[in-house]
Amino acid sequence: MSARTKSMLAKARSLVRHSERRMEGAAIWCGLPRAHRRQDMPPRCTSALVMIGLVLLLAGCNALPGGGPPPRLFTLNPKTTFDTDLPKVNWQLIIEMPSAPASLDTVRIAVQRSPLNLDYYADAAWTDRVPAMIQTLLVASFENTGKIVAVGRESVGLRADFLLKTEIRNFEVEYDSEGVSPRVHIVAKLIKMPEREIIADRTCDYKVAVNGDQLEQIVEGYNDVLGRCMRRIVEWTLRTGASYKPGS
Repeated sequence: MSARTKSMLAKARSLVRHSERRMEGAAIWCGLPRAHRRQDMPPRCTSALVMIGLVLLLAGCNALPGGGPPPRLFTLNPKTTFDTDLPKVNWQLIIEMPSAPASLDTVRIAVQRSPLNLDYYADAAWTDRVPAMIQTLLVASFENTGKIVAVGRESVGLRADFLLKTEIRNFEVEYDSEGVSPRVHIVAKLIKMPEREIIADRTCDYKVAVNGDQLEQIVEGYNDVLGRCMRRIVEWTLRTGASYKPGS
């Protein structure tokens, strides 16, 4: 049983107990003497009590954990512009699900106001967990180059020539002397398959100060720095794979 279900059941029991204590009106309607209004309540009164409890429960659902208005959802865009001299490759690439610390493996938008504190914006979220969102954006960015035969996730069953492994080290908004700055720090490794040999690695670490602290401005900043990082990873991957020679 989930924590939310347990909470709802506890709330329902509380509402029923509260309703029992305040059932004078229902007892009068049933014609019971005061001494027997609780102990000998007939079925029609019990049904009335249950209905009252359910109505109160439904009316109070918004007060339960997870209630209230849904968060505002934000997404980012894949990269569409690249160097014109990128090599066209005839191999296939799998993009592994990026790894990330637990604090970033979430749909919540992280904010760091001090080096030892990580928090999240209230009532705002990404459309997917950060690693899954970045994996999807990387796949689309490689496809947008028009320079690769096939690219996909591990689950699509490609017989890949290379595997791209990434680690998300930073994906938060930093508050510092430069202002409000979304930061994206990703380490990428290109692995030759099926030998699973790491042939090269590359790091991208970008942040940009935004003009203001509104969520729309912050998401635009994220779009900028993640776009730079994805372009760097895509172009490096294609060039590195194109120049790879076994045993080199």
